[in-house]
Amino acid sequence: MRTHAFGRTLVTALTVAATMLAAAAAQQGPPPESPPVAAADRAAIVEDLLKGLNETYVFPDVAETMSRHVRERLAAGAYDGAATLRDFCERLTEDLQSVSHDKHLRVFWAPRRPDEGDGEAAAKERREREIAEMERDNFCFEKIARLPGNIGYLKLNCFAPADAGGATAVAAMNFLGHSDALIFDLRDNGGGDPTMIQLITSYLFAEPKHLNSFYIRKSGATDQFWSHAYVPGPRLPDAPVFVLTSSYTFSGAEEFSYNLKNLKRGTIVGETTGGGAHPVDAYRVKGYPVVAMLPFGRAVNPISGTNWEGTGVAPDIAVPAAAALDTARVKALEALAERAPDEARKRALVWLREGLQATLAPFAVTEAALRAYAGSYGPRRITLENGALYYQREGRPKFPLVPMADALFVAPDADYFRIAFERDAKGKVVRIVGIYEDGRRDGNDRAAP
Repeated sequence: MRTHAFGRTLVTALTVAATMLAAAAAQQGPPPESPPVAAADRAAIVEDLLKGLNETYVFPDVAETMSRHVRERLAAGAYDGAATLRDFCERLTEDLQSVSHDKHLRVFWAPRRPDEGDGEAAAKERREREIAEMERDNFCFEKIARLPGNIGYLKLNCFAPADAGGATAVAAMNFLGHSDALIFDLRDNGGGDPTMIQLITSYLFAEPKHLNSFYIRKSGATDQFWSHAYVPGPRLPDAPVFVLTSSYTFSGAEEFSYNLKNLKRGTIVGETTGGGAHPVDAYRVKGYPVVAMLPFGRAVNPISGTNWEGTGVAPDIAVPAAAALDTARVKALEALAERAPDEARKRALVWLREGLQATLAPFAVTEAALRAYAGSYGPRRITLENGALYYQREGRPKFPLVPMADALFVAPDADYFRIAFERDAKGKVVRIVGIYEDGRRDGNDRAAP
């Protein structure tokens, strides 16, 4: 198994420009304005940029076509209206992408700090600043939770390098280590480093799996990425896995989704992703505060033989991104109920699923019917507030009720019981009944008005 130390290559595309601009803004006073750019500067920037492009870009023939296009645009005066360096970089990005359709390929105005140089010490300092920024952002681990039904949930907004964020990843996966199902929320994840993808994915398999490969143009080598033979803490090789995606999900987040989809280890829920499969590195134009993100290779999935470049990763269950989490929760509860070890566990999971589905799509009950339920029932009280019913027992919190049927309601904030209303022969509401997950029932007659 041959591996490649990509280091920061994928995460760089997402962070380098922001990091450089943040470094400039961190100095005293306002951030610098983008400087004007003269015709001679535009020509020099284009020539050095295209030199790097032709040396590095994954597809040499496309690099040549982009070079011709940009030179033609420069000669025709297409960039004369770019008053500042930022404007010029934005127009270069548009023209390069109009040929390549490669969303990773970008050109930035990227000022350095006044005291920043090009040597090894300066590179070390930049790396330390980047890690400090990642630490303040908790390496993009935004939220970890245990959802009802023992479903683990992880919202991850990027894949930080494992050598920096590995301890945080291990802590997160150990927190989730006894979950019966897992939901990875990548709807706000713009990508990152393949080493973190390796680490997290390793918890989902009992033995090493070939996850992905990258063909590198300059070397002609194909570098493989496998899940690890050892991880600290429990693995979850049999837990149902759901990955939430949006149109913003990009790059490394797409790789995570694509890997699991091809290995049939996860269900993708949400929207088709952005469509960027090329690893990139930063190329600084000589003599100017301009950085280009140049894709230097392409992903090659060991199962499909291709990747998601330009197409994105299509979901297995297509829903708007905003509905992806709720949809995945329902599907996870269904999957767990099907494999429940006993009837008690199955009953509990079905109970949760039915309550969740009712909360997401409430049964239609008229306001007149809701008004008929309002009243006092021994220690229980039902009120109608702003068109919705609320339940409260003496000395306890008040909960909103959501209709599951005409006379059956769930309390989403306390889904261990349901409320049913009973009518007499004349149709008058006369009794309230609490129904519990374990089958118990208790009731109270309605107090006289």
